[in-house]
Amino acid sequence: MKVTVKVTSDFICPWCLIGERRLAKAIESLPAGSEVDIVWQPFELNPTMPEAGLDRRSYRANKFGSWQYSQMLDQGTVKAAEHDDVAFDYDAIDKTPNTFKAHRLMWLADQQGLAQPLADALFAGYFEQGLDIGDSAVLAELGEKVGLDRAEVLVFLASNQGKGEVRAAEDALTDAGVSGVPLFEIGEQRISGAQSQATLTAALQAAMASCQDGFCTQG
Repeated sequence: MKVTVKVTSDFICPWCLIGERRLAKAIESLPAGSEVDIVWQPFELNPTMPEAGLDRRSYRANKFGSWQYSQMLDQGTVKAAEHDDVAFDYDAIDKTPNTFKAHRLMWLADQQGLAQPLADALFAGYFEQGLDIGDSAVLAELGEKVGLDRAEVLVFLASNQGKGEVRAAEDALTDAGVSGVPLFEIGEQRISGAQSQATLTAALQAAMASCQDGFCTQG
């Protein structure tokens, strides 16, 4: 039994990280022999963000009206993720980055079968270590940790490779009506937001039930 799960997210979205961790636990809870293929789809929460990013405190204060309100929102995600193995360290984050390079690197990693470990590294790097995931050197280091060639990553990011493909994928999602993340497409179900592990598990089980002996009755 093999089910494809499409995950649309951005790596500076805390709810995307929470949702991804819950999805991982849901997959782990499936019966032995279950196969889940995760397809990552790009979405930029801040498509007009300067390439160098912006000071996080200033950016968030302007976006939400005050730094204090921004901190309240951050604490809301910390509380929501108490049981999701997420070690948020917002104090370590100095910058809100432009994530287009990160999505391009995901495109490269996918071609080498390394999209999932890179996604994990990007989320952890930003939210748990405060790394600037809009910086090419940081991305090269994270890529190297998951099995990509560091020099190849730097050359890739300095080129135009993957730009058209990522933009086209983003445009296709916008045309399909996707306006927020995270979004999980599991079988016939589209699940918006960081829903519970139980909700994700039920969707996975339903999708697997519709695909038995290599024959799918849905989707």
